[in-house]
Amino acid sequence: MDIRVAADGYLTWKSRRVRCALGKNGLSSNKREGDGTTPVGSFSLRRVLYRPDRLDRPATRLPVHPLAPHDGWSDDPTDPRYNQQVALPHSHGAESLWRDDSIYDVIVVLGHNDAPPVPGAGSAVFLHVARADHAPTRGCVALDLPDLLTLLADCAPGDVLTVAG
Repeated sequence: MDIRVAADGYLTWKSRRVRCALGKNGLSSNKREGDGTTPVGSFSLRRVLYRPDRLDRPATRLPVHPLAPHDGWSDDPTDPRYNQQVALPHSHGAESLWRDDSIYDVIVVLGHNDAPPVPGAGSAVFLHVARADHAPTRGCVALDLPDLLTLLADCAPGDVLTVAG
């Protein structure tokens, strides 16, 4: 299945079209760590992470793993585990995936800068839950939770999310 994200802030798949939030600094074909842009390109849907204390396991054919309070994601370009899931505390910079807000209640890990990771080319580019006001992200694509769960129900290994610039 092909999932498309347009610069106007809409995501489409099959016959559906839903609003999404994008990076606060727009789109970029040259993503850099911390630049606040959503990368342009096509990205495989790698796996789904979710908060089991807040939601049931999402229905999807993608691999699904529950999050735990010690889960993080390395965002330090000097870290040998850059742009990978890590356990917290971590010896390098890392973002917590177990947040007080709800934006990481469901995370789809996208195949951005991961085969292998290039230091500084961007980390933690996810498809995740949008804030209530669809505020811009730090570089991810974000959907309302019901839309994200509906999308996931249609997803399978091999599916790709394409951000068009």
